Amino acid sequence: MSPTMTFENDDRPDDMPDTAPDIAPATSPATSPVRRRRAVPPPPLADMAVDRLRDMIIYGELAPSARLIEPELSEKLGISRTPLREALKLLAADGLVMLRPNRNAIVAPLDAAELTHLFEAEGCIESFAARLAAERMTAADLRRLRGFQEKIEALQGAGALEEYFAINQKIHRLIVSSAKNPALVEAHDRLLGRLARARYFALGAQGRWKESVLEHREILAALEARDGKTAEHLFVHHVGRTGEVVAAACASPRARQAG
Repeated sequence: MSPTMTFENDDRPDDMPDTAPDIAPATSPATSPVRRRRAVPPPPLADMAVDRLRDMIIYGELAPSARLIEPELSEKLGISRTPLREALKLLAADGLVMLRPNRNAIVAPLDAAELTHLFEAEGCIESFAARLAAERMTAADLRRLRGFQEKIEALQGAGALEEYFAINQKIHRLIVSSAKNPALVEAHDRLLGRLARARYFALGAQGRWKESVLEHREILAALEARDGKTAEHLFVHHVGRTGEVVAAACASPRARQAG
C-alpha cells in the first residue's frame, strides 16, 4: 500500500480535541529499517519503545505534527512513562520528535528546506562512498549486494513496500560501509535515520518504486565492474530523484494549505 503524508503544524492547546486520532492501529513491521548505533545503550524498555515509535513515524502511523500523548502511548506500548520519556528524548535527538515545555511532544513536522539540505548531504556521502566502494568492496560484499538486489526486485513485484524499504536501507548502508571509511559510515548512519520517513514516502509516489529498483540494478552493475566513476554518477542521480519527488510533494497545493 502506498504511503500517504500530510504536512502540518499543529499548535493547538493540548486540551483542545483533535478532529482525528493521532495514533492509528499498529501495523509496523517487526524489523526496524533505521536502527542507529548508540554509544550508551538505553534501558531495554526504552530501546524497544524507540524502535516501535520510529517505525510508527517512518511508516506514517504517526503523522507529522501528531501529538504524542504519554498516557495513550504508554498503554499502547505496554510500558510506563519513564522509559517512554527516555525514548522520546532519543527520537528528538534523531530529529523525529519535537519536545515542548509543559506540553505534549509532537512528531517533528517535515521541513522542505531542511529536507533539501539533507538530501544534498546524502547524495554527497553516498556517491563518494560508491566511488570508493567500487575499488574496496570484497567479493563477499558484492555477493551480499547481489542478494539484496534479488530480494528488492521480488518484493517490488509482490507489492511489499515496507519490507522493500527495510532491504533498501540495508543496501545503502552496505555500499557506504564497503567504502571502508568509518568516518563516512558514522555520518551516513545519522543522516539516513533523519531521512528515513521522507525516503519511504518517496517510494509510494507514482512510478518511483519501479524506477528505484532499476536505478539500484544499474548501481550494482557499476560496482561489479569496479567502475567507480559510473557508480558515483548513478548515485548522484538516484538520490537526486528521490529528493525531487519529496520536494514536489512539499510544494503541492495540499502541502501549502496545510503549512
